[in-house]
This record gives sequence, C-alpha cells and structure tokens, in this order.
Amino acid sequence: METSGGIQASLAGRYASALFDLARDERQIDAVSRSLDSLGQALADSREFHQLVTSPLVDREDAGKAFAAVGAQIGADPISTNFLGVLAKNGRKSKLPSVIAAFRKLAAQHRGETTAEVVSAHPLGDDQIARLKAQLEKRIGRNVAIEARTDPEILGGLIVKVESQMIDASLKTKLNRLAQAMKG
Repeated sequence: METSGGIQASLAGRYASALFDLARDERQIDAVSRSLDSLGQALADSREFHQLVTSPLVDREDAGKAFAAVGAQIGADPISTNFLGVLAKNGRKSKLPSVIAAFRKLAAQHRGETTAEVVSAHPLGDDQIARLKAQLEKRIGRNVAIEARTDPEILGGLIVKVESQMIDASLKTKLNRLAQAMKG
C-alpha cells in the first residue's frame, strides 16, 4: 500500500505505518482497528489513562505494565498489545493519540474510504451518524468513515472536516459572524 508522505513525515505516523504494515501482513487490520478504537475511547473516557499517556513522570517500565493491563482490560488483539509495549519501551507513550489517528487514516485509505471528522456539541445518535454519512457519501461520491467527537464550546450545530473541505455550521461560528456584522 502506498502511504502518504504526510503521515510518514511525523514520528507518530511512522509508528502507525509500521503497525499498519504488520496488521496488513497478518490480515488483522480490522482487529487492530477495533483495539485502537477501544484505546481511543479509553483515552477519552478515563482521566487516569489520559494522565498515564501524557505524564512525563511515568517511566517506561511502569508505562509498559499499565499498557499491558489496559490492553487486557479492553480485550486488545495481540498485535495491538505488543505495539503498546513497544511504545512504552521506546518512551513514546505520549504519541498514542496521534498513532491512533494516523492508523485510522491508513486503514480508511486501504478500504477506499475518506474519513470525515465531525465535531458536535452533544454526542450524535447512531441514526444521526448514519444520515450524515449518507449525505457525505452522496456529496463526495465514495465511502466515508465518520470520526465523531464532542466539543461543548461550539454550543450547537456541527463542524465537518472532509479531506481539504471544512463545513462549519456551529452555533458559535454563526454567533461570531452575527457579532462581526453588527459591529459594521
């Protein structure tokens, strides 16, 4: 598979590319994707796990033990579990969020998908995500994978980033535009 120079230009991208190549060779892309999705969710949900990943005070050995425990708890596949150990051993645990994002892009590219980053003020329901996905696929003309996250600061509406396009229909942006128009 041809990997994008943009992904490989970063340290996290090189780790993600190596993980992707291994997963592809072992025919485990879906299993690794599920494990990384679970890790990403754990990062979002667990303040303690987020602190473990970002804290420079946690040494490599302790990070390795903690990553092994988290991997077992979420039921990570063997490739992802070993990869977490490599990140910890190499002192790169802080790169985990970037590695997850880069791996998702590589996996989507491999499946012929485009990834759409969607930001909403509140979590979107499955039906809302399905309708949004259908609209984006119709507009772009190919499969779209949705990466949804929440940001209460946008107040309402959505911000959608697909490839080089950004659609900002957030209430915060609309209010800012109204404020600027009223200033003259």
